[in-house]
Amino acid sequence: MYKIPMSLYIHMPWCVQKCPYCDFNSHTVKKIPAYQAYIEHLIKDLQHDAVFCLNRSIHSIFIGGGTPSLFSAELIDKLLSNINKIIPINKDAEITIEANPNSVDVERFNGYQQAGINRISIGVQSFQADKLVKLGRIHDPKEAITAGKLAKTLNLRSFNLDLMHGLPNQNIDDAIYDLKQAITIAPPHLSWYQLTIEPNTLFGSKPPVLPDDDKLWEIYQQGHQLLTQHGYQQYETSAYAKEGSQCQHNLNYWRFGDYLGIGCGAHGKLTQPDGKIIRTVKTRHPKGYLEGRYLDKYYTVPKEELPFEFFMNRFRLFEPTPKCEFEQRTYLPLQTIEKKLVTAIKKNYLIENKESWQITEHGKLFLNSLLEIFL
Repeated sequence: MYKIPMSLYIHMPWCVQKCPYCDFNSHTVKKIPAYQAYIEHLIKDLQHDAVFCLNRSIHSIFIGGGTPSLFSAELIDKLLSNINKIIPINKDAEITIEANPNSVDVERFNGYQQAGINRISIGVQSFQADKLVKLGRIHDPKEAITAGKLAKTLNLRSFNLDLMHGLPNQNIDDAIYDLKQAITIAPPHLSWYQLTIEPNTLFGSKPPVLPDDDKLWEIYQQGHQLLTQHGYQQYETSAYAKEGSQCQHNLNYWRFGDYLGIGCGAHGKLTQPDGKIIRTVKTRHPKGYLEGRYLDKYYTVPKEELPFEFFMNRFRLFEPTPKCEFEQRTYLPLQTIEKKLVTAIKKNYLIENKESWQITEHGKLFLNSLLEIFL
């Protein structure tokens, strides 16, 4: 039987301060959280989920948040060691932890590496002090540069810098300055996101002044050109990488691979031997989770929704989509989507050959319209 790669996402819910743009499941530290107890509950949570993972191993791990770097290297080591006892971790697995620049030091990074972390994602967002203040970040540009340079010395498998553009009152020169600073550090991977205003955030209730659409497009065009000139290939909507340094964990998400999700509010997607795809959602608030109530929702994805779900993920990547992958990962025949594909090709959203489909430049610009065809 064909085995779909399986990743593991681990959510650490605490932050020192909640950023005004953030709609992730994060909770401000008001007193010292129960870090030790939380690790114990993560292990128990995974033990409960192991029943869905018959004789499978873990392809990649991503520890996100929140601010995972609030957890000590000793606790991360305990967590990874126990994971490997419950579900084997592949020897070549990419294992990432997110870190804030102000929580970075040599001893902590070395400790994470010894625990098994081989990739670090640093939440820089900007290298300009005034922009960091507006974004509610608690680090300064010097700390961001120091963290990036430190990651470079560790001989990691890879490291990533997270940057944002389209920031409050940002002009084109500001956005390009941030990219130039990142390029100077030379990370193998760069995530470059456009700031969006989300409901239920401080920015959602008090929106800042953001660049208009024309300026956003100019920022993207100039930034994309600059990154391309320096050897960064855009392989995903908001991600650039040097050759061979794409994030394997994210690639598995977008290729409609499977993933376990443990920790507060974490989501999972798991294909069962009979072809059914189940989704899990964990308890969102730390209080309930630390009481041992892990699973909030569990459901089977209806077959008629699978084509949309598959392409919603797959077309985020700019690589060709193998036709065989659709059948292998949805357990549906190609005939299911034949008429819809004809429509997408006629509208110049897709091109196809015998083996694959490829989203066109036109399709990238009208991605929502393309996806609506598969609803």
